[in-house]
Amino acid sequence: MRPNIARLIILFAVFLCQAIPAMAQQRNLLVWGDSLSAAFGMREEQGWVQLLSERIAREFPDYQVINGSVSGETTTGGLERLPAMLAEYLPELVILELGGNDGLLGIPVDAIRRNLDAMIRLIEANGGRVLLAGIRIPPNYGPRYTEPFHENFFSLAEEHELPLLPFLIESIPEVPELMQNDGIHPVAKAQPIVLENVWTVLEPMLLEPDG
Repeated sequence: MRPNIARLIILFAVFLCQAIPAMAQQRNLLVWGDSLSAAFGMREEQGWVQLLSERIAREFPDYQVINGSVSGETTTGGLERLPAMLAEYLPELVILELGGNDGLLGIPVDAIRRNLDAMIRLIEANGGRVLLAGIRIPPNYGPRYTEPFHENFFSLAEEHELPLLPFLIESIPEVPELMQNDGIHPVAKAQPIVLENVWTVLEPMLLEPDG
C-alpha cells in the first residue's frame, strides 16, 4: 500500500472515531405543530421555532431542533404522519402543538382528544417525552364548544402527567398590532414572546437529569 493512501486511511479512521461519539450524543427535539409553529405569514427564520433552535444551540448544544410543523395540519393529519417522523428522528422531546385547525373546523372535541391521546402514546412508546401546547379558538364559536375544546389540553396533561403550556400564544391576541390581519396568527415581532411562553415550560424539561 502506498504511504499516502495508508496515511489517508489512518486520518479517515481518526475522523470516524471522533465523529461517531459526537453523532451518538446528538439529541433531537421535535416540534409537531401547525401554522402557529410553521412561521405562517413570515420568513422561516423569523418564526419562534427557528428562534428556539438558535437558543437551544447556545444553551443546550447537545440538542437539535427539528420542525415537523405544517400549516393547516389537523390532529388527524398529524397522527398519520407521526410514526414515520418518530422512526426517522427518534426524538427525545416533542412539543405537541396541534388541535387549533380541528377547532376552527368544528371537529368534535372527543375526536380531537382521541387523536392527541394517540399521538402522546406513540411518542412515549418511542421513548420520547411530550410538552403539550394548548391553544384557544375564537370566542365566536361559543362557550359550549370553546370551553371543552380548551379543557381537553388540561385533562390530557393530567392523565398523562405531562408538562403543559396552556396557551401557546398567551398575551398576544389581546394586542392587535401583534396579530396578523386574520386575527389568528401572530406577526413576526410577536415570535420572541411565543418563544418565551414555550421556554418557561421547556427549560425545566431540558434541565432534568434525564433531559
